[in-house]
Amino acid sequence: MKKYNVGVVGYGWAATAHIAAINATSQGRVVAVCSSRPLSGEALSAEHGGKIRAYAQLEEMLADPGIDCIDITSFPSRHRDEAVAAAAAGKHIILEKPMANSPEEVRDIVAAAEKHGVRGCVCFECRFSSQFLVTKRLIDEGLLGHLHYGEVDYYHGIGPWYGQFRWNTELKEGGSALLTAGCHALDALLLVMGGEVVSVSSLATKSASPIFAPYEYPTSSVTILNFASGAVGKSAAIVDCLQPYYFHTHLVGSEGSLLDNKFHSAKLATDRHHWSTLAMKMLDSGDVSDHPYQAQFQAFFDSLDAGVEMPLTSLREASKTFDVIFAADTSAAAGGQVVRLT
Repeated sequence: MKKYNVGVVGYGWAATAHIAAINATSQGRVVAVCSSRPLSGEALSAEHGGKIRAYAQLEEMLADPGIDCIDITSFPSRHRDEAVAAAAAGKHIILEKPMANSPEEVRDIVAAAEKHGVRGCVCFECRFSSQFLVTKRLIDEGLLGHLHYGEVDYYHGIGPWYGQFRWNTELKEGGSALLTAGCHALDALLLVMGGEVVSVSSLATKSASPIFAPYEYPTSSVTILNFASGAVGKSAAIVDCLQPYYFHTHLVGSEGSLLDNKFHSAKLATDRHHWSTLAMKMLDSGDVSDHPYQAQFQAFFDSLDAGVEMPLTSLREASKTFDVIFAADTSAAAGGQVVRLT
């Protein structure tokens, strides 16, 4: 079994969660960290185990022939340039969401990876969560029938109490409520509904609370999706709420419905007046340490061993979600105008 030496770009909250998850896989080991902040290799090694080198310049880390993969957890505005450089250096790529801040930047990343023959993993780790693995299995088994409506919503107040707040308020880094965080919910909706999105319409607004005043963009949005199958969907991205974290899921099909961890299926002849409960770990925390990174990264390294694109969250697969996100943000900027996807 090949071992993959990983260099991490950025050393914030997400990076520390990534390091632990990578080191917990069968093949991955973090051997380097690159940060604009002065870091000590000795301190990093003591904190995370193993021998970790510290770099101040990405170019120096990319020149290290002992590194197989670059894990990019830096500010979103840097993702495009760092991912393209990693691909040109022949390094496989793990890329924290969002992939980049524009459709053009996303396309550049995908093209660079394909040109240089490297593979990628985008951190839409919710696809590897117990909640959505079980939900997708329920759908694939036909227990809900043909889905004609679905909604997956993201409620997470990202205020001064949250580490992401200090940079997330900037337009160039956050972009939109959907791009910066709600992308997880929209991506999960695309996973469960399946099929092509033909058009979207989105509206956005912002809380009157002074807590969220520093944001340079609307912090609440709702997007309506029209699928080629005739199904419709809805995804709300709310990062200015004052409430517990909530990843709301409601699916309606020809044989039953699912609401978070509850369901009814006519195929199972369950009582439609009462929900049945599914035993699964819910996405009920915004803390990155609770995210299912390990399962996702294990799937990525396994795919590298097999010489194939990883399931569910490859660069090209994830880019489809961002096509929808950027179309939704275009619609919101135009006051809800319908935007068709090509």
